[in-house]
Amino acid sequence: MVSRVPAAAISKNFGAYQDSALREPVVITKNGRPRTVLMAYEDFVRLSKLERTVELTSALPAGELAAIENSEMEDGLEYLDQELAADDVPR
Repeated sequence: MVSRVPAAAISKNFGAYQDSALREPVVITKNGRPRTVLMAYEDFVRLSKLERTVELTSALPAGELAAIENSEMEDGLEYLDQELAADDVPR
């Protein structure tokens, strides 16, 4: 079962809710609506790994590969090229 707790309660007793999150996720609400989740780090890592998929470009149909090769970046995102150029980590 998942606990639902107002953000104000979290700020008053964070340590207790942090301990509780090791057993089950704690949904933090704001104005009665779910906003964030506090969970164990191990659960976060496990869920993050489920989202990752790797596909070889050689497995893509020719039409999709051509569309990717011919695509252009939206205006205003040029700074991303600078981040890639500054990144020494091989991809």
